[in-house]
Amino acid sequence: MAAECVPEGPDLKEMSEEDVWELINDNRHRISLGVKPCMLIPYLRQARVLTEMDEDEILSCLKLNNSSMRTSHMLDLLRIQGRNGAMAMLESLMIHYPTIYTQVTGRKPSAVPSGFSGLIKYSDLTEYLVKALTGMQKELKEARQEASRLGSRCTSLEAQLGQTLERQEESRRLKADHGRMRKHLAAAHQDILELKDEKCSLYARYTAVIEERSAANIHCSDLNLQVYQLQFELSKAQTERDFERQRSLKCPTPSETQKLQDEISALRRQLLVPEKFTPAREDILAQDLVEVRDSHMELAEQLRCYREENEQLIREKQEMVEHKECLALQVQKLTLDCEMYQQNGTVKQSQLRELQTERDHACQSRDEAQAQIARSLAEKNTLRSAHTEWKFSWESQGSSSDSLPSSPSPRPRLRRMHAICPDSMRGCSIESGDVTPGSVRSQNVEPPCPETLRKREKSLWYDRDSSETAECDNDFVFIPSGNEVEQSVMSPTPSCQSNNSDGLSRASAPPFLLRSRPRAMRITGRVLTISFQGEELLSQLQVVGGNKTGVFIHQVTEGSAANTVGISSGAQILEVKYEQAQQALRMVLEDSTLEEAIWALGQVRGFCHLSLRPNQDAYKNLLLQNGEAMSGDSFYVRVNMSLPGGSQDALTVSCNDILHITCTRPAGTDCSWRASHVHPCQLLDLKTGNLPNYYRAQRLLIRAIEDMSLQPMALRKARDKQKTVRIVSTGRQGRNPLWVCVEDVNDKSTGPGDASAPRGCLTLMPYTLVTPHYPPVCRPVLLLPTILGRVLDQKLAKWQGFQLCEPELLSSSEHAARLQRSEVLEESEQGGQRCYTLQSVERVMKQGTHCVLPLGLDCVRRLHRAEIFPIIIFIAQSKSRAARKLKSKVQCLGWSEEQLLECSRSEESLLDKLPCLYRIVSPDSWDDKTTLLTTLHSIILEEQKKIVWVEPDLW
Repeated sequence: MAAECVPEGPDLKEMSEEDVWELINDNRHRISLGVKPCMLIPYLRQARVLTEMDEDEILSCLKLNNSSMRTSHMLDLLRIQGRNGAMAMLESLMIHYPTIYTQVTGRKPSAVPSGFSGLIKYSDLTEYLVKALTGMQKELKEARQEASRLGSRCTSLEAQLGQTLERQEESRRLKADHGRMRKHLAAAHQDILELKDEKCSLYARYTAVIEERSAANIHCSDLNLQVYQLQFELSKAQTERDFERQRSLKCPTPSETQKLQDEISALRRQLLVPEKFTPAREDILAQDLVEVRDSHMELAEQLRCYREENEQLIREKQEMVEHKECLALQVQKLTLDCEMYQQNGTVKQSQLRELQTERDHACQSRDEAQAQIARSLAEKNTLRSAHTEWKFSWESQGSSSDSLPSSPSPRPRLRRMHAICPDSMRGCSIESGDVTPGSVRSQNVEPPCPETLRKREKSLWYDRDSSETAECDNDFVFIPSGNEVEQSVMSPTPSCQSNNSDGLSRASAPPFLLRSRPRAMRITGRVLTISFQGEELLSQLQVVGGNKTGVFIHQVTEGSAANTVGISSGAQILEVKYEQAQQALRMVLEDSTLEEAIWALGQVRGFCHLSLRPNQDAYKNLLLQNGEAMSGDSFYVRVNMSLPGGSQDALTVSCNDILHITCTRPAGTDCSWRASHVHPCQLLDLKTGNLPNYYRAQRLLIRAIEDMSLQPMALRKARDKQKTVRIVSTGRQGRNPLWVCVEDVNDKSTGPGDASAPRGCLTLMPYTLVTPHYPPVCRPVLLLPTILGRVLDQKLAKWQGFQLCEPELLSSSEHAARLQRSEVLEESEQGGQRCYTLQSVERVMKQGTHCVLPLGLDCVRRLHRAEIFPIIIFIAQSKSRAARKLKSKVQCLGWSEEQLLECSRSEESLLDKLPCLYRIVSPDSWDDKTTLLTTLHSIILEEQKKIVWVEPDLW
C-alpha cells in the first residue's frame, strides 16, 4: 500500500505558480474534453476559489454552447486565483477524475490528507470526500442496474427474435397452404364450369323431350277424336242393323210384299230418270252450294283456332305447374331461412342478456370502487388535517417569539379531478370550486346519485349525436392523436390565432368543395382497399371524372408502384388515407370535383391506402369515341362579385349571377373553371366560357375590396349602385359550406384538420353553392323596407290574386308549442297572443293566391325551413316628388322620414345575408303609388316564373 503512494512526478507543493499553470496548460485540451465542470464546481466552491457568480456564469452563459467551452472558461477564472486556483483544480481532478490527474501530473492519486494543499479544513475535506465517495458508489450502483436492465432487455429481444423467426416460418407455411388452396380452388372452379356445361346440355335435352311430348299429346288427341267418330258411326250402323233385323223378323203377306216391290221398282225408275230443274232452281242450288262451302271453310277455320287455343292452354298449364313447383321450393327455402334467423335472434338475445348482466355487474363494481375511493379520500383528508394540526402545535411550542403564530389557512377538501393530459395544462389554470352533487360532472368524493347518472347518460348521447353530425358533414377528415383527443375534450373553446394577414398564400392548399352528406356514407358495392408506396402519386396514375359521376382512374404508368399492386383503369376512387406531418388524414373523394381530387392525390408523399370500387359502366360513359374523357363535374354557384370578360373565351359575370360549373380542370387553361350562364326559368345552359377558379376569384375579391376602400367616396357611391361585390364569409360557424380553406401547415393551432378551428376568423367567399327549387304556383310576397311595406301591403292585397296574411289568436299553451316547433313567424303588433304562423301562410297559398306578408326579414329563414320561398322586393329610396308623396303617407301612419331612411339603410345591408336572390325596385321606374303597384305586380309575375336558387345559410 505504501509502495502505491510513492509519487512518480515532481512534488506539486514545491513547484512555483507558473510551473503549475504551465503543467495545466500543457494538458488543457485533455482537461477540456474529459472534464465536466458541474462535477468540479462543488469542490472549487468549498475551496473558495470560485464564487456563486462564477458558477452561474460557467453553467448558465448562453455563449458557452458545450462542456468543453465551459471547462475552458472555468480554467480562465481559476487562473485569476493564482496558485490556489491551480492547486484546487488539481485536487478536484485527483478526487473526481484520477486518470486525468495521473496523465497531467504524472503522480498517482492519493486520499491521504497530507497530499492536499490545505485550502480546505481537514473536517470539511473529510466530509466532502465521504460525499464524493457516496456519490461514486451510487453512480456505480446505477451503472450496474443499467447493465442488468440492458441484459434483461437483450434477453427479451432475443426471445422476441426467436418468436419472430417462428412467426416467419409459420408465415411461410401459411403461404404454401395458400398456394395449395388456390390450386385446389382453381381445380374446383374448372369442375364447376364442366358441371354447368353438362347442366346446360341436360336443359337442352329436357326442352327437346318436352316438345316431343307436346307433339305426342296433340297426335293422341287427334287419334282420340277419330276413335270417337268411328264409335259414333259404329253405333249408327248397329242401330240400322237392328232396325232391319226387326223388320225382317216380321212376316208380311205376299200381297204386301208384291206391293212394296212395285213401289221399290217405281222409285228406282224415278231415280234412273234424270230430274230436269228450271234455271231459277239451278241458281238457287248453286248459291246454296257456295254458302255451304263457305260455311264449311269457316267451320274448319274455327276448328283450327280452337285447336291452337287448346294447345296454348295446355302449355300455360304446364308453365303454371312448373311455376308452382318453383314457388313451393322458394317457400321451403324461406321457411328454412326464417328458422335460421329465429335461431340467430334467440342466440343474440341470450348474448344481449348476458352482456346486460355483465354491464350491471360492472356498474355495481364501479359504484363500489367509487364508494371505496370516496372513503379513502375522506380518511386521507382527516389524516392530513390531523397532521396539519400536529405540525402547527409543534411549531407553536418550539417558537421563541412572543407573538402568537397566525392560524394556518384551511386546506381545501380533496376532490375528484378529471383525467386530463398533462400537456393540456400548460398555459391554463384550473379554478377549484364547490360543485353541487346533482351536477352532471360532480367533483365531490361522494358517489353519484341516480339523477347524476341519468344526466350523464343524456349528455353522452348528445355528445355522440353531435360528433356523428360533425363527422358526416366533412369530407376532409383529420384523425387526431391521443393527446389531441384529450386536449380537445378538456379545451372545447381554444384561442383563435391568425395565420396570415390576408389568410391566403400561394403555398397553401387550394380550396375543397364540401357538401352535406347523410350519416350513412354512399359507398355501395364491392370496395377494395389497396396499400402501396404513393410517392408522387399523380405521376403514377391519371384520374378523370368529377362530383357528378365520381373520380375514376384513367391511366396507370407502366412499372410504377400503382401498376405493381394491380390498379387498373376504370376503378372509382372512394377515399385516400395517408400521413402528413405526423398526422393521419382521410380524404373522401366519392363526390368531389376533379380539381379537388387532383389536389388531394397530389398531397400524398409516402405510404397511402386507396379505397377503390370497380365501376366500368360509369367509366365507359365518361369516355368519348376518340378515347378522351369528358368532364364529370356539375354544380351550381352564385357569384358574389362582378368579373369582366377580359380575354376572348373569358365569361363576363355580374354579382348575384347563377352559373353552372361543368368542368373544374379544363384542358389548356390554368386556375380556371368552365362555366355557363343559366336560364332564369329553366335549367338550360346559355353562354359558356372560362371562369377564375375559387382560389383566383378569392384573390380578385380581396383586391377589389382593397381598391374600393382606396377610392373616393363619390366614386364608391356610384359603384355601389351597380352592386359589384357581395361580402359573404364564414365568420360565425368557422367553416365554409362550399370550400375548406386549408391554412399553413406550420400553424398547428389552426391546421386543416383541427376540430377546434377558430370561429372568429373571416373567410371571404367569391362563390357560394346553390341548389334549385321549384316553388308552387303562388309564392308569398315580402315588401321592404318594412315601414313602407305596411303602406303598400293593404293596397297590393286588394288586387286580384293577392291576399293579406292575417294573424291567428293562440292560447298560451298552443303558442308555446308552436314557438317550440318554429311555426311562429312573428308576433303581431296588435299585442296579446296574436301572431303570424306558417299555417296561415299555407292556407292562403292553397287557395291559389299570393300571400302578402306584413313581416320583416327574420321570417325568411323560418319560411325556407318549411320549403316556402317568398318573393323579396326591396323599394329603393330617393328624393323625388313621388317618393316624398309616399313618405307623407308613411308619416300619416305615425313614422317619421328619419325612421323610414334608417329602416331602409339597415334592411338594405341585411339583404346580402339572405340565402336567396331578391329584386330591387329602382326609384326611376315609378312615378306615383299606382305605377309603383303596377311595377310590383309585373315583378311578382316575372319572379313567379323563375327558378328559386337557395344557398346554405352561412349566417
